[in-house]
Amino acid sequence: MTVDERAARQVAEQARETKWKHPSFGKELFLGHFRLDLIHPHPEGDETTRQTGEAYLEKLRKFCESEIDGAKIEKESLIPDDVLKGLKKLGAFGMKIKQEYGGVGLSQVYYNKALMLVGSACPSLGAMLSAHQSIGVPQPIAMFGTPEQKQEFLPRCAAGEITAFLLTEPDVGSDPARLGTTAVEEGDEYVLNGVKLWTTNGVVADLLVVMAQVPGKGISAFVVEGDSEGITVENRNAFMGLKGIENGVTRFHNVRVPKKNLIGREGQGLKIALSTLNTGRLSLPALCAGSAKWCLRIAREWSNARVQWGLPVGKHEAISGKIAFIAATAFALEAVLDLSSELADAGKHDIRIEAALAKLYASEMAWLVADELVQIRGGRGYETAESQAARGEKGVPAEQVLRDLRINRIFEGSTEIMHLLIAREAVDAHLSVAGDIIDPDKGRGDKAKAFARAGGFYAKWFPTLVVGKGQVPAAYGEFKQLATHLRYVERASRKLARNTFYAMSRWQGKMERKQRFLARIVDIGAELFAMSATCVRAARMDDSARELADFFCAQARVRVDEMFERLWTNTDDTDSKLAKQVLDGRYTWLEEGVLDCSTPGPWIADSAHRATEVENVHRPTPR
Repeated sequence: MTVDERAARQVAEQARETKWKHPSFGKELFLGHFRLDLIHPHPEGDETTRQTGEAYLEKLRKFCESEIDGAKIEKESLIPDDVLKGLKKLGAFGMKIKQEYGGVGLSQVYYNKALMLVGSACPSLGAMLSAHQSIGVPQPIAMFGTPEQKQEFLPRCAAGEITAFLLTEPDVGSDPARLGTTAVEEGDEYVLNGVKLWTTNGVVADLLVVMAQVPGKGISAFVVEGDSEGITVENRNAFMGLKGIENGVTRFHNVRVPKKNLIGREGQGLKIALSTLNTGRLSLPALCAGSAKWCLRIAREWSNARVQWGLPVGKHEAISGKIAFIAATAFALEAVLDLSSELADAGKHDIRIEAALAKLYASEMAWLVADELVQIRGGRGYETAESQAARGEKGVPAEQVLRDLRINRIFEGSTEIMHLLIAREAVDAHLSVAGDIIDPDKGRGDKAKAFARAGGFYAKWFPTLVVGKGQVPAAYGEFKQLATHLRYVERASRKLARNTFYAMSRWQGKMERKQRFLARIVDIGAELFAMSATCVRAARMDDSARELADFFCAQARVRVDEMFERLWTNTDDTDSKLAKQVLDGRYTWLEEGVLDCSTPGPWIADSAHRATEVENVHRPTPR
C-alpha cells in the first residue's frame, strides 16, 4: 500500500485529540508557563484506595517471592503454566479492572506499584501483565466500549483470559496510514484479512484488539476471539531480552468478527489507540523505575564489597559519580511515575504530554542506569547470573536487566516517535493560531485571517516570556533548598518557549523536518518535568528525599544547559548531508573487508492476504 508523506501525516493528525478539555502541566511548561499549582501540593489518592492497594501488594509480594523463579524463566524462555494460573487466581490479570466487573480495582498508582513488583521478579511477566491491561482489551473497552461489551469482555479479562493489542505489521510500524489488514463488511459481520507482527501476548492470547482498515471508513478497532477460525500464530518471536515474552506473528485469513465487536465507531481506531496509550504508557515507566531501584541496591552493595587500591570501589571518584547518577535518577524516575499516575487517577488533568514524557524519559534514563551498573560490576556485569552462581558467587543478572530494558526505548512508541509526538503537542497552541500561514493548501483569505490571529496571540503571549517568578530571589521559599531548582525550571521553561518560537519563525513549515532540534526541545522539557516532579514529591517527604531531589536537580541542570547550547550549535545539517551520501552508496568502500553473517531473506516479510502455510503455534494457557 503506497501512501505519500502528506497523506500519512493527515492520518496521524486526524487521530489526535484536538481539544484540551482539562489543564495540562506539560502543555503549559512548553509554552513557558511554569504552572506549579497544577502539581503542588502533590496529588494523592484517598485512604480507601491506599488500603486496597497496600493489601493487594502484600499478597502479590508473597506470591512473587515464593512462586516466581525469574532465573528459570530466563533460562527456559517460558513462563510456567502454574505461575500463570497462580497470577490468574490472585486477580493479577484484572488489577486495573473495576470491581463491578470482577477486577481488583487498583488505582493507576497501585497498578504501577504492582507492575514494578512483578517486573522485579520477572521482567517478562511484567511485560505480559502490562500488555494485557494497559493496551490490551481491558483499557479500550473500559474507555470506549458499550455497556454490553463491558459486561461481556471485562469479567473474562479479570478472570485471567489473556489479551493482546495488534497494530504493527511487517511493513507498517509508526506509519498507520499504510495499514494493510482489512475488515470488509458482510451482513452482520466483518471479514478480517492481514498479518500482524510483534503481537505481545499474541501466542497465548484468548482475546485480541485488532486494528484494521474498513474500506472507505478508515482504521477501526475490533475485539476478536483468539481461537477464531482463520487465525494462525505463525511464529513465536525471540528477542535479545524478555526471554519469556509470548510475542508472535499472527495471520488473519477470512476471519469473521461480529459487528457488535467493533470498539467505538468505524474509522475511530487510531484515536482509540492513542487515547488508550495516554495512561497505558505509564506501565513502562513503572517497569523502568523498578529496574532503576534494583540497580541502585546492587550498585550500593557491590561497591562497598569490592575493594581495589586499598578502598571500596564506590569510594573512588570514577565509580562514585556513577553511583550518584544511579541514585538520583532512580529517585527521579519514581517521582515522575508517581506524579503522572496520581494526575491520571485524579482525572482533572489532560496527561497526554505528561504520560508521553514519563515513557520517553524513563525508558532512556533506565537504560543508562543499567549500563552504568554493568560498568560498575566490570567483568561480572557482562557475565550471566547463572555463570556467576556456577563458580560460587552471588548471581546478579545485570546483563539481563540491560537486555530487558532495551526494548522500552522501542515499545509503545520508539524514542524517535515519542519525540515527534510530544513536539507536536508542545507546539499545538502555535499551530492552532498560525498553522494556516504555513499550510500550502490554504488560500490567501485563510492565511490573512491566520496572520491576524497570530498577531493577537503573540502580542499577548511573548511578553510573558521576558520576566517571571524564577527571577525573584525568594520565590518558592517553602521548598527550602529546592527553591533554587524550581526558580531554574521557571526560567528554563520561558527560555524553552522562546527558542521554540525562534525556531518556528526561522523554519516555519520546514520545522517538522528539524527532528533533531525538536528532539532536544522535548528532552529539555522532559528534564524540567522530572525536576518539578522530584521537588514536589520530596516536599512531602523527609530530609533524605529532599537531599536526593537536590542532587538530581543539580545533575539535570547540567544536562539542560548542554542541550540548550546544542539547540543552535550542532552538526545536524552536515550529518544529514553525510547520511544522504551514505544512502547513495558513496562510501561503500568502507564496508569492505568484513563478512555479513545475516541469513538470506527479504528485508520485510510477505504480508499478502492468503491462507497460512505453517502450523499454528497458538498456545492457550490453563484457566
